[in-house]
Parts: sequence; structure tokens; C-alpha cells
Amino acid sequence: MSYVHAGASRRFATPGAIAPSEVRFDFWSSMADLWRLVMRSGAPQLRLRIAAVLALVLIGKLAGVLNPVMLGDAINTLSPSASGHVTLGATFIGLALAFAALRLVAACAPFARDAVFTRVSQATMAKAAVETFAHALGLSLDFHQTKQTGTLSRIIDRGSRSTDFLIRSLIFNLGPTLIELVLAMVVMTVRLDWRFALTALATLVIYAVVTFRITDWRLGHRRELNAADSRAAGLSVDALINYETLKAFGAEGRLVGAYEGAMADYVDASSKATTSLNLLNASQSLILTLGLAAMTIMAGMQVAGGSLRIGDITMAIFLLSGLYAPLGMLGFQYREIRQAFIDMEQMVELTAIAPDIVDAPDARDLPPASGRGAAVAFENVSFQHDARSVGLREVSFEAAPGATVALVGPSGAGKTTAVRLAMRLIDPKEGRVTIDGLDMRQVRRASLRRAVALVPQDVALFNDSLYANIAFARPEAGTDEVRAAAEAAELGPFIDSLPQGMSTRVGERGLKLSGGERQRVGIARALLADPRVLILDEATSALDGPTEAAIQETLRKVRAGRTTLVIAHRLSTIADADQILVLRRGKIVERGTHADLLARGGEYAALWRRQTRET
Repeated sequence: MSYVHAGASRRFATPGAIAPSEVRFDFWSSMADLWRLVMRSGAPQLRLRIAAVLALVLIGKLAGVLNPVMLGDAINTLSPSASGHVTLGATFIGLALAFAALRLVAACAPFARDAVFTRVSQATMAKAAVETFAHALGLSLDFHQTKQTGTLSRIIDRGSRSTDFLIRSLIFNLGPTLIELVLAMVVMTVRLDWRFALTALATLVIYAVVTFRITDWRLGHRRELNAADSRAAGLSVDALINYETLKAFGAEGRLVGAYEGAMADYVDASSKATTSLNLLNASQSLILTLGLAAMTIMAGMQVAGGSLRIGDITMAIFLLSGLYAPLGMLGFQYREIRQAFIDMEQMVELTAIAPDIVDAPDARDLPPASGRGAAVAFENVSFQHDARSVGLREVSFEAAPGATVALVGPSGAGKTTAVRLAMRLIDPKEGRVTIDGLDMRQVRRASLRRAVALVPQDVALFNDSLYANIAFARPEAGTDEVRAAAEAAELGPFIDSLPQGMSTRVGERGLKLSGGERQRVGIARALLADPRVLILDEATSALDGPTEAAIQETLRKVRAGRTTLVIAHRLSTIADADQILVLRRGKIVERGTHADLLARGGEYAALWRRQTRET
């Protein structure tokens, strides 16, 4: 599997390992990604809101540049009388009111802008999260078996949140600041002197260059912070999910030590980042102070020379101070914008991973169920996992409608691979798997999922009620149907013994239940799905003898009208199967009924003798 970013040739070798330090962004392609995301956000009156926001940004910045002009002109109208008193005329009052009004507009425009655009930015963030989450769920089994859940969750969370930050920073901060700079340069050139505009521009250019250089240097610290943060998150999530195993091996101290090491790395990187931030802030303050001092001295000299008036000094200072306010956060904005681009690129990297299992363009639904089960056939199927030398090699067999086919053999023989192929969680490298004569690759996945149900050896449950976990297979089922499925799986007495009955929550991954209880919930869930093909992967391995016997009898009943594939280690549970396949190193070495295989005296018979001797 390769991880390819759109427009890039770089490939990642390790599924799920999308580290911040590996990602480099291209500004314009990233902006194009962001713009496309905004346009499909689904926000109401999207284009109208964008137009209104752009107008508010322009109006606010224009008012912000013109209000110092009004104040300077108002001060210039003040002239002392013969007695030395200053006379306030109508012109001053009008200009002062214009100054106040423009200042109010400049202050309120951002509030109106945020009110108009919040729906768009939040819808964009939600759209990014939903699309990435949906794409991640659609990725291959191989990807999800090798990724870290905590790291993947952080990529989705940081990536979606970065879209909101980028919109607000670029559209509402840096973009308007550039507009304000151009307007201020024009006003200084026209109303004051080109040297004022040149001084202001030189100050801002030096400020920006120093800020960008120091911030680029500091980005390494931020990447270290993110890497340590992701490591710590991955360790904590894995430990909390697998805490039962952790406790069983007394590994709390070891995991806490690893987490402490990740947090120590975080503290070191954070200390470096804070120190370099102080250097950045000091450098910025020095540059802006020198620029403002130079502007003030120039204005004072020209006032003394008679080419400018007192109000013009005020105008120059206010114009430059107005630019300083947003620039004071330039270092932070630049660093966070670059980091947000990196976060967004990680999200884009994830969505650029092509799922292995997709619907073919000409895929179709299965024909209506016959009520007899489905015919499942493996035709010269071969499959090899990337991390294993053995998968399946030229396996062929057929499960007739309503028949029970059992797969037995040592661990690693290929039984689970065969089950995944039968569910189309993976596709064969060679050959094909058919259901009712149709290649599974030509069947819509939704239709196939409704036709096949699995009861795994280790049933994973959601941290929800018993009812919700059973109904997960068919949410539209009624309460009576859910209860009937639970009864069929021998869960009735257990549910009746619970104070909250079917409303009882099962805990994270169902860990409040015993292994046998979890398997019975899994069986009930599969029965509720009413599938054509029922796959039992050691479905009774965690049950005690009497319960196993009861559920085996139940499974024999529910197999009627269904095709059943069974993986079993205890051969006594599949003695009545219509066909038993013995797998070894990915190949079928024996096949037949229980009686045929015992009479043949091969591997199956040897395994049967060993198990019956042990019992």
C-alpha cells in the first residue's frame, strides 16, 4: 500500500505513520484544497456570506486607515486666537465625529464579519472532520491493523480544526493587513511625504523578514512538540483500550514510564519553544519601536520646517500604530499558519490513501434472497499478506446453499484469511470468490454486507447498552426482534438477571461482560442480521460446556436456510458439517465429511484422536 499526496511523488512505507516532520506543504495547492473544502462545506447562503465578508473586510480596513486622517485634519483645524485660546469650529466637530464614526466602523466590522462567516468556518471544519473520518473507516483492513488509533484520531482532529484557523488567519488577519498596508502607503504618500511611506514599508519588511526567519527556526521545536504529543496520545489511548492486558502482565509501571518519556520530550521541546518565542517577541518590539521613533522624528522635523502641521504627526503615528496592532501577532500567526498547513496536509495525506476495497463502476446488488442461503465458491484463490510468507494458495471449494463448510487446521494455515475473503474485507490476488455465481468484486459492498454476518472469536462491543449492541446489525429492527435474537443466543436469563435489563451498558469494548457473554451478544447480533451466509469464527470458544452445548444446538437450528462457514479448533463442534476443509500452509490438504476424513486416517484423523484423548 502506498501513501500518495495529490501532486506529490513521495510515498510512505509504514501505514498510518504520518509524522508531522515528514509533511511539507505547497502554499498554493494547500490553499486550493482549503478553497474546495469551503465550497463543499454546505453552509447556507455560502456565496452570499463570502461576498458579504469580503465587503466587510474592505470596509473595516478602509475605515481603519481613514480615521487617523480625520483625526489629523481635525487637529490641524485648531488654531489659537489672539488671546492664546484655541477655537473649536464646526469643521473640527464634523471631522471629530467622522473620526469617531470611522473608528466605530473599523472596530465593529470584525464583529459583523465573524457573525456572518462563523457558520461557514464551522461548517468547513465539520465537513473536513466528517469526510476524513468516513474515509478512514473505508480504508483497508491492513491499514487499520497497523495504525495507532490515538495518532489517527489526532490527525483527524488537528486537520479539521486547522481549516478554521487558516480561514480566520489568512482571510481575516494577514489578508486584510496587506490591504491596510497598501491603503496606508497610499495615504502617507499623498498626504505626507513618500519618505514616510518608505520608512513604514522598510520597518514592516524588516519586521516580517526577522519574524519569518526566527519563526522558521522555531518550527523545528513545534514539530518536536507535535511528535511528542502524538506519541503520548498514542501510548495513552493504547494503554487505556488494552488496560486489561496491561494489568494482567503488571505493565502499568512500564507504560507509565514510556508515557513519562514522551511527556519529558514534550517538556524539553516546549522549553525550547518558549525561549525562542521570547527572543522573537523582543526582536519584534525593538524593530517596531525603532520604526515608530524614526517616523515621529521625521514628522517633527518637517513640522519644524513648516512643511507639515501638528495634526500630520498624529496621523502618521496613528497610521503606523494601526498597522502594528495586527503585526504584533505576525510571528504567532505565521508559525500557526505553517503548522495548520502541516496539520491540514496530514489530513489530506490520509484522504489521499486509496481504499483497497471499493465498489466497481458496474457493481450491482445481489438478487433477492431465496430463503435457502447463498452459494459461496472459491475458484483458485490465492492471497498473500505483506507481512507473511503464507496466505492462501490456489484454494478452491464450494459451499452450496444451506450447506455448512468447516475450515480446520493449525494457526496460520489461512483460515482467517479465507473468512476475510468470504466477507470481502480483502480481495484475492489471484482467482475469485463468488456468491450466487457473482464475483464479489462485482457486488455492491452494502448489498454484500447485508448478506453476510460474522460471529468472531473475540467479539468487540461498543460502550453502549446491550440492546444497542445487538440492534447494531439491523437498527430498524423492533424490540421484539432484538429480544428474540437475544433469546436465540441463550442471553434471556442473563438479561433478566440485570437490574436494567437490555438497557445495561457493556463498558468499553464490552469489558463489563465475561468472554462467554460477549460471544453470545455477538451471536445475537449476527442472528438479528438474518444473513444468507453466517460465518462462525470459533464462535463458542469462550463458553463453558453446558452453555456451548446449548448454543451449538441453537446454531444448528439457525443454520437452516443459511450457508454457514465455520472456523473451529474443537473438531467436535463441526462433526456434522457437510464438508470439512483441512488447511495447512495456505493449501487444502484434505476435504470431506467427518466420517470420510476419519476413515482416511490423515491429518484430520490424527487431530481428532489427539483431541479426544485430551478430553
